[in-house]
Amino acid sequence: MTTTNDQLYINKVINGDINAFAYLVDAYKKMVFSLAFKMTKNRGEAEEVCQDTFIKAYTNLNKFKGDSKFSTWLYRIAYHACLDTIKKNKNHNNSLEINEITFNQIQSVNTILQGIERKERAKMINDCLLELQDEERSLIWMFYFDELSLKEIIAVTEISEANLKVKLHRARKKLLGIVKENAAPELISHYGRK
Repeated sequence: MTTTNDQLYINKVINGDINAFAYLVDAYKKMVFSLAFKMTKNRGEAEEVCQDTFIKAYTNLNKFKGDSKFSTWLYRIAYHACLDTIKKNKNHNNSLEINEITFNQIQSVNTILQGIERKERAKMINDCLLELQDEERSLIWMFYFDELSLKEIIAVTEISEANLKVKLHRARKKLLGIVKENAAPELISHYGRK
């Protein structure tokens, strides 16, 4: 959905056409659910986060100023709803699904994992990501998998640019270390240690 279309539907909702909000929900429900599921690792909690996100977006739609894209504003609401859910329920131990295409975007990890079957590679990356702390995993997801720009991540997380760069760097370095620890020793020796 384009920014122009978003604004058209936002204006309709603000002017009393509550049915117009269904278009925004339909356009962004996959994005919100994907983020919620990745962060909470629980389908039921992710569905609750989605509901909470869209309810909060609807009730605060008149506060959307258009300074950023609507999707970024909505992503921020969903991100904070996820953090609230995670804080409330620290016992989230369900597995996290990984899109087998997008994990290839972490090139340093991909280099180590060449030669492993795709399914095994996805499982290994999944297990390694689960070893990261919630914030680290969220930042990796937003930047590499959801392909948000630094500016968009700053808008979502409200972390300063300098702090975000440091946190992303540390999360990548930590993830690479975890992958190296979990990769088959013969694979690492084949590619050599750096």
